[in-house]
Amino acid sequence: MIATFALALALTGGQVRTIDWPALAPLPYRTPPVITPEMLTFVAKEVVARKCALAIGPGLALSIDVAVLVDAQDNIRTTVPRAIQCPAVEQYAAAMVAGAARGNLLPRTASADQWYRTTVTFVWPK
Repeated sequence: MIATFALALALTGGQVRTIDWPALAPLPYRTPPVITPEMLTFVAKEVVARKCALAIGPGLALSIDVAVLVDAQDNIRTTVPRAIQCPAVEQYAAAMVAGAARGNLLPRTASADQWYRTTVTFVWPK
């Protein structure tokens, strides 16, 4: 909640308003991250343990948008997940994106910090 508020402030120059997620540029990965079976297991366990009201299981998918602040040197400054009412999974997705993006971005022309978005999708096989 606080991180989302901080992102809203950063995106709007101090004025509080909701984030326009589609307006953020896509995160320019060189290679998109791969979701492993272990990641799927972890997310499923967290959803159950935290009693999150999310549909998971065979044939289902769970997507989480993540905003990413990249500095002029292409370092990841912070990641902010979009709320899905399951903080443990939100934080996991944000941390996963941070790790996957480090050293894995295409060259950019930005000379200042810039916000991007990406979506992490966990898909359980049938």
